[in-house]
Formats: sequence, structure tokens, C-alpha cells
Amino acid sequence: MKQYELTVMIHPDLEMNLQPALDKISKLIESVGGKIIKETNEGKKRMAYKIAKQEFAVYYAYDLELPSDAPEKLERSLSIADEVIRHLLVSKDERKEKMAAKRKAAGVDDEKGVSEEEEK
Repeated sequence: MKQYELTVMIHPDLEMNLQPALDKISKLIESVGGKIIKETNEGKKRMAYKIAKQEFAVYYAYDLELPSDAPEKLERSLSIADEVIRHLLVSKDERKEKMAAKRKAAGVDDEKGVSEEEEK
């Protein structure tokens, strides 16, 4: 199973009683064969722009393990859940590759953690 990071933006009206929404998300993850490794409540934050006429959302982050066919199913389920305004599911492998590419473009040596400019 591959590891993923899931960020979910939950409707702000549910802030006072988040548990049913969180239970629904957990059940969706488990229904596709996934396992929650870690979950973090990031709190209520102002969004960069309005989504569904809302300026705020409650951000919740998950570290997951999912089988290969599960990401598509999970994203489909999350996209139709009323409690979820937006979500983002990212493979941790892809994230590491993107970070390595950014460091390389910035001239940072992955092994030493210093830039080529600093070495000179």
C-alpha cells in the first residue's frame, strides 16, 4: 500500500459538531480499504477565495495508506460529500519527488543540504 496525504476542507457551519463529518470521512477511507495513520485538526482558517459562498473552512489533514485502486474511489466519494468543500489527495512519493526537484532547481545538494553557491 502507498502512503498519501489528504487535506480536507470541511464546511464551517459544522465547526461546533465536527465529529459526524469526521466519522463519515473515516468511514469513506476505510470503505476503500485505506488505513488512517495520523490525523490533525488544522483549525478554522480563512480561504484565499470564496468556495461555495464560504470564506472560511475547517482544515483537517490525514496521513493514509491506500491500496492502488483506492485513490480514485476515495476522491469520487469526497467530491460528492456535502460536508467537504474541497479536498486534496497527494501521494507522498510524488511530494518527495517535487521537493527534490525544487531543491535541485534552487541549487541545493540533497546529500549535504547546502547550495552550490554556499560551497564556493
